[in-house]
Amino acid sequence: MAAPEHIQPTQSPKGTRDFYPEEMRLQNHIFEGWRRVCHAFGFEEYEGPTFEHLELYVGKSGPEIVDQLYVFKDKGNRDLALRPELTPTLARMVNQKGNSLRYPVKWFSIPRLFRYERAQRGRLREFFQLNMDIVGCNTVAAESDLVGAVIEMLKGFGLGSEDFSVRISSRKILSEFLDRLEVEASKKPAVYSALDKRSKIGEEPFRKLLREQEIRDSQVDRLEAFFQCRSVPELAALFEREQETPGLTELRELFALLAHLGYEAFLSLDTSVVRGLAYYTGIVFEVFDKGQNLRAIAGGGRYDSLLSSLGGASVSAVGFGMGDVVLADLLNGKGLLPTGRQGVDYYLADVAASELPRLELLLLAKHLRSKGLSAAYSLNGGKLKKQLTEANEQGARRLIFFGSDRALPGAYEVKDLTTGEQKTMREEEL
Repeated sequence: MAAPEHIQPTQSPKGTRDFYPEEMRLQNHIFEGWRRVCHAFGFEEYEGPTFEHLELYVGKSGPEIVDQLYVFKDKGNRDLALRPELTPTLARMVNQKGNSLRYPVKWFSIPRLFRYERAQRGRLREFFQLNMDIVGCNTVAAESDLVGAVIEMLKGFGLGSEDFSVRISSRKILSEFLDRLEVEASKKPAVYSALDKRSKIGEEPFRKLLREQEIRDSQVDRLEAFFQCRSVPELAALFEREQETPGLTELRELFALLAHLGYEAFLSLDTSVVRGLAYYTGIVFEVFDKGQNLRAIAGGGRYDSLLSSLGGASVSAVGFGMGDVVLADLLNGKGLLPTGRQGVDYYLADVAASELPRLELLLLAKHLRSKGLSAAYSLNGGKLKKQLTEANEQGARRLIFFGSDRALPGAYEVKDLTTGEQKTMREEEL
């Protein structure tokens, strides 16, 4: 067992972040953008526990998943794990409610997630992720809704079709093509896993992985032709004179729907998109920045068998996740993150420069807050110049010179710090 490294008292755990107020402002900007679009598309927010029974993840992904998790035993000697994703929790919650739910359900969540892996650009051990899922819809209307939400979300952050692309493929049509190549069903999960690594490991290691599954080079050559397809008609041509397949039909319908909604400029067919998780059963998609400098911004797809594999009824589902780390990197690189403090509506500067805030000043602040406005003042008092500096630091929009002799009783001298305009206002006008 390796000796524990020496930890400095001010050092945070590897792969985690501290959110000082300035970082929290940026984080909330992302969260608010996510929530705004989720609500616009009619999704409801939900949440689950930060840790689950380890078996929930092992049952979904197999025992090898344990190495990627933060695993511990509680005082009752139960095996638990900090959640690495939210989809298993969603499946458990839906299974728990069963037929009492009114389908389809459209849920979203912004959980804090944990994965024990090497921290690197775009990937940390602790992160936030938007999850949007539709459960109980069998048609591509669900995929259309989710892809549309992704596009509107990124547009809302200031990104355009020149900045990102939604790459769409289908596990179903890949499975149909593997059937055509006479690949045994038992070998398909290992083939999917190899295909998902294809762009990262290079051609020869990829072929080696497939040879281990007894996939012949001639079959790999046909797969390469599959991955070169960039349109649905090209894919259809690979199936030659066979009838339209369910996978082809779904892709045609989805692209047609999204084109009618005006999203065509954001879309591309990319048959190399496989998604590494074994539970995907239909259309899959990933969102990439067109500069190709970052990991996928978002990714997801249809998983019609997951709920039943975890003990529930056979209910269809589609979902995606979008991590905060890659998105923040992209927005920062484009200069699209907000700067400065959100600011308060009023800063009350006491011209008397008393050591403690005067009672009348506190009552005015209380009154403004009761009207839904934000109000701040110096807790330590001090000279007026110092208070004005504090007002600027707090991003105040207006300044009230409390106690100014240039205002009549019941009125206040107010300065708009955006325009520089200064005037006298009665309390009800504030």
